[in-house]
Amino acid sequence: MAKWPLNFRKTVQSAWTVLTNGYIIGFFQGKIYNGKLKSLCVPGLNCYSCPGSLGSCPIGSLQAVLGSAKYKFSFYLLGFFLLVGTVLGRLVCGFLCPFGLIQELLYKIPFVKKVQTFRLDRPLRWLKYVILLVFVILLPLFVVDAAGTGSPAFCKWICPAGTLEGGIPLVSANSALQAVVGFLFQWKLAILIVTILLSILIYRPFCKYICPLGAIYALFNRVSVYRYHVDIQKCIGCKKCESACPMQISPVRETNHGECIRCGGCKTICPTGAITSGFILGKGIKSEKLPEKQEKGS
Repeated sequence: MAKWPLNFRKTVQSAWTVLTNGYIIGFFQGKIYNGKLKSLCVPGLNCYSCPGSLGSCPIGSLQAVLGSAKYKFSFYLLGFFLLVGTVLGRLVCGFLCPFGLIQELLYKIPFVKKVQTFRLDRPLRWLKYVILLVFVILLPLFVVDAAGTGSPAFCKWICPAGTLEGGIPLVSANSALQAVVGFLFQWKLAILIVTILLSILIYRPFCKYICPLGAIYALFNRVSVYRYHVDIQKCIGCKKCESACPMQISPVRETNHGECIRCGGCKTICPTGAITSGFILGKGIKSEKLPEKQEKGS
């Protein structure tokens, strides 16, 4: 597959964000779109309560189903995650997530020194799986009210995307909401501010450490139909791809790692074209370990 132009991914990200948030009148009226499209999920993290949103967030929908007093399972959502995950994996994170785009734009803001990695970086990446299990699955299932309805814990207590895309626009345009905002909104606003500040210093901190949707797609990365491949015969062990990876993984030794968002940076920087990607069934060409002389960079 040919290398992507430098601005191709940003064009796709921007176009998808506009397309899935096309209910412009909602921002002026301070109202949420409730048409038929809202019954469908979009692949990325895009808040249901965003005034412009035309679809539903899969994480919000999952919590709604698990927290419902009427039913605890949804074949639609199971099929959605299986289909998107097995076909694309975390390509969704790299191309189709509006909040991912927002973090990337924030990271472009100049700062004295950007944080590439730190001591607890890798261990903290397991946190998003804990959040998925506890806040998205267990709490809506088992912490219920008198009517048997669970609370959407992640959306309610954590999600900064919901605060930015839904909470702030709705409160800003609705005087009735302004009169009743309290601790919860202030708490969520504080989380958003911290996320924004961290996004200026660290590339996609929410995606790396917090996002439960990224955790779900990460489980499919090694088996998805769309995947990356490394031709060992072409690889010269220069490690330029590793230096260019914004998620701080080795595209060669950790091909299709759960943290790879398929941004294409490694393909673009590779001087020999050893890294390719595409929709290919089967294992294809993949390197788990380079020959010894290449690992040493000789």
